[in-house]
Amino acid sequence: MESFLTIQGEGFYTGHLAYFIRLAGCDVGCTWCDVKESWSVSDEQYIDIKDIILELSKHKVKKVVITGGEPLMYDLHELTNALHEKSYEVHLETSGAHSLRGSFDWICLSPKKFSHPLPEIYQMADELKVIVVNNHDFEWADKEAQKVKQECLLYLQAEWIKKDKQNAAIYSYIVDHPKWKISVQTHKYLGLP
Repeated sequence: MESFLTIQGEGFYTGHLAYFIRLAGCDVGCTWCDVKESWSVSDEQYIDIKDIILELSKHKVKKVVITGGEPLMYDLHELTNALHEKSYEVHLETSGAHSLRGSFDWICLSPKKFSHPLPEIYQMADELKVIVVNNHDFEWADKEAQKVKQECLLYLQAEWIKKDKQNAAIYSYIVDHPKWKISVQTHKYLGLP
């Protein structure tokens, strides 16, 4: 769908310079998705991997984040291998609803209630990011946290439109559940893509 240079605004790597590759196509369909334009795919959206690498080489960046839509709808081996050959660090942001096909240095799993991750994805996640839309999401987040490996980092992130109310609720929740950290969409506050 698009690619761009920005900072990683969420999770463990917040503040790091990163090049985002946003793949078109999503069959998860979150009602609160902030990039619904990524859901559909057209033939003219396909870009050769060589062209992606060429554009990427114009920037002084080492972290590449593959996101979507839902990037695991695709076999990403060819893309991730090409990125690794050029010594890029490859990160993935996924709902985990599809099999992992590719080689990644960091996996951010953001599970969705209406399209559950595959069981094997939980143990591969480096960070678990649960979007908080309402207060019922805290209980669900704790259930999801029980499925990941012990060293997986745990983040709660308010859905952007409800951030004012939910950030306060997340803070209160973390006071009593300090295993969680808050993830704030820093890039949006800074007006970055």
